[in-house]
Amino acid sequence: MVICKPSMAGRLVDVYNAAQHSNMTPAPVSLLGEVEQMVLLAILRLGDEAYAVPIRAVIKRETGVDLSRGTIYVTLERLERKGYVTSWFSDPQAVRGGKARRIFQLKPAGVTAIKAVKRGLDRLAEGTVAGPAREKKA
Repeated sequence: MVICKPSMAGRLVDVYNAAQHSNMTPAPVSLLGEVEQMVLLAILRLGDEAYAVPIRAVIKRETGVDLSRGTIYVTLERLERKGYVTSWFSDPQAVRGGKARRIFQLKPAGVTAIKAVKRGLDRLAEGTVAGPAREKKA
């Protein structure tokens, strides 16, 4: 869209608005970064024990990626803002000075998002060395 706007000299000048000329269509599901994908999958795997410490441990054990605690916390907050996870505080631990844990659980939108990413990656990898082996037809 081109908007005519008066210049400082009083003449009309064309102003180009790039946001209105985008040839990119918005994704139907928000894109998930690699860390977001790992965190969502770790939450799925941990079930009712999904709080930051074991989320980080599962990711390190299963992928070899050692994320900082801060990265885990920031990612969990972002996923909650996106509506992919919900959280609540557990009762304090039954030890002296025991703290409550913030437990995370995937919401239906989070399950949908991680499945959509997996389907997309599988389709993209199909027919390449990264994809599943294709069966030969007789």
